[in-house]
Amino acid sequence: MANIVTLTAADGSTVRFIDEVRASGGMKDVYFSPDKAYVVAFFRGGADAAMRERLAMITTVYRERIFSQVGGDYWKNLFCWPTTTVEHRGRLGVVAPFYAPEFFFTHGSRNNDMLAIRGREKEGKWFASPSNRNRFLDERELGDWMLQIKLCLQIARAVRRMHSAGLAHSDLSYRNVLIDPSSGRACLIDIDGLVVPGKFPPDVVGTPDFIAPECVATARLGRDDPRRKLPSIATDRHALAVLIYMYLLLRHPLRGDKVHDTDDPQRDEALSMGERALFVEHPEDASNRIRLANVKAVELPWRDTARLPCAVTGPYLGRLFADAFVDGLHAPALRPSADDWETALVKTVDLLQPCPNPACEQKWYVFDNRSRPRCPFCGTCYAGRLPVLNLYSSQNEGSFRPDGHRLMVYSGQSLFPWHANRLLVPNEKLEPPQRKRVGYFVLHEDAWYLVNEGMPELMVLPSRTPVAPGERIPLEDGGQFLMSRAPGGRLAVVQMANG
Repeated sequence: MANIVTLTAADGSTVRFIDEVRASGGMKDVYFSPDKAYVVAFFRGGADAAMRERLAMITTVYRERIFSQVGGDYWKNLFCWPTTTVEHRGRLGVVAPFYAPEFFFTHGSRNNDMLAIRGREKEGKWFASPSNRNRFLDERELGDWMLQIKLCLQIARAVRRMHSAGLAHSDLSYRNVLIDPSSGRACLIDIDGLVVPGKFPPDVVGTPDFIAPECVATARLGRDDPRRKLPSIATDRHALAVLIYMYLLLRHPLRGDKVHDTDDPQRDEALSMGERALFVEHPEDASNRIRLANVKAVELPWRDTARLPCAVTGPYLGRLFADAFVDGLHAPALRPSADDWETALVKTVDLLQPCPNPACEQKWYVFDNRSRPRCPFCGTCYAGRLPVLNLYSSQNEGSFRPDGHRLMVYSGQSLFPWHANRLLVPNEKLEPPQRKRVGYFVLHEDAWYLVNEGMPELMVLPSRTPVAPGERIPLEDGGQFLMSRAPGGRLAVVQMANG
């Protein structure tokens, strides 16, 4: 039976772990606490003064910045943040919370878990490949497209919080982001390598597929060479864009079929991901397109960029993919921020429409602004009248301007306070009452209605007819209703799409 080691941590707490390596990464060996409430990860080799200072800051000052501010409890689900440090047998270690149960495979692979992955952690690489999803994973592990968008939102939100504290992860990848598509949850791990500009340089360059082109292009230079580009917030932004693209479209944005060096595969790889990196969907240069002749049947339709272009993610995300992989690919200052991605993902959730085909694997798709909406994944068209709410917000009394924000309606769709008021943002700062649903939509006898649950100022325009909580508004083409008269209060104009 393995021995249990008891130590006193840097913060004075007692730390206990089973003296048996349960997992190993590139730099650390991981041990479990007896109750599996936390893990202790010991670094291999010695720890210099800079490393000790970095870990001390991460577990104290930087941790306080994240968890002691408004909404701090929210971040406990999105970060696996180290809590303290320990030393044992000349090795320095960090203590971190154990991963939540949903980040371990419940069902694993198909055919009674033929790959024996049940109980193992859900690295993102399992879910970013159409081959893995279609050939190996149990269908109950896969979730649907709405949940994929929601887990991308959690990743963007966590990165935004980290960057706002002046910190860069330095190795964002599907190896260091755990996801659970069946619940739409995500969690950032390996926080102990954080980069602080001007104080703590990166320990690692990153993970292939997620390293920014400028880092790949200058990797041959010495670490102290001023021309060498190392991980930073700007390179995190590239990795974040790659993660979101891969989780939603199951392909890499730069891995097309263009060959730069037929004689030297290593040089070809360096050019493809570095100096000559090119978006597979570049609107003007098609030389790096994915050739269908080289695509396996199990990878379709995902690797067919003509059938599933990034435009299927909607106008907000599609625009950011262009910013990230066309304008910003070789110009780091032009890359979208994590806040940009968070905002676009929130607005994209409001454009989702359930696919009427019960056999559709993705279940949801983004409304494409057609009069006859069509699911891009299975090809099923919507039949019937479908309301779309175009949102306007008050700038001053009686004056409304378009928000560039729409809300799709489906039976059971909820209306929240942030839909009723532009000044409310759905993030960690919302108070509990602001998270509560204030209305919902229902289709009854072929007529659409909004049922008011918690909007005391709801009124139909232009008649200014009040609609009290418990009452409903019929939704007709061109209809208007005001949800709030407070500053930032929104006006909704109904547009009917006819399937």
